[in-house]
Amino acid sequence: MKKVNLVFGTVYGSAQFTAETLEKELTALGYKAKLWQPNEIANFIPPQDELLVVVTSTTGQGDLPEDIQPWFYQLKNAAPYLPELKYSVIALGDSSYDTFCGAGKAVDELLSELGAKSVMGRLEIDACETMEPEVEAKKWLERWNQVVKSELAA
Repeated sequence: MKKVNLVFGTVYGSAQFTAETLEKELTALGYKAKLWQPNEIANFIPPQDELLVVVTSTTGQGDLPEDIQPWFYQLKNAAPYLPELKYSVIALGDSSYDTFCGAGKAVDELLSELGAKSVMGRLEIDACETMEPEVEAKKWLERWNQVVKSELAA
């Protein structure tokens, strides 16, 4: 089965816990899942024959959490062309702020600019509506799995 790389950016741990939950769920679905820790990803260029899922919270004025910034800016500066990469973004935010899910939007835009293709539209999880983003992510993963399996079969 396909390998899935999970990258997360977190401030208080919710995005990390969500990514850890997805790693377990993906493994149960038969995927080979790799959860990258922030100290491992500074120079990580996602392999195009694998899938990428990015889970990130938003901080400040729509900013990326500090732990994911080195990877994001390295990827932006290196600007590798990734036309075969299939990715998904799960953005955690708080809709009471104007910059709701700003970090997830920035990651989504960057990957798109690099030529990568989104498997499904960005999932935006609002802290005003749910205290357990991992529950929403697990529901999303069911649909994601169907889309990925149909693409792999094609």
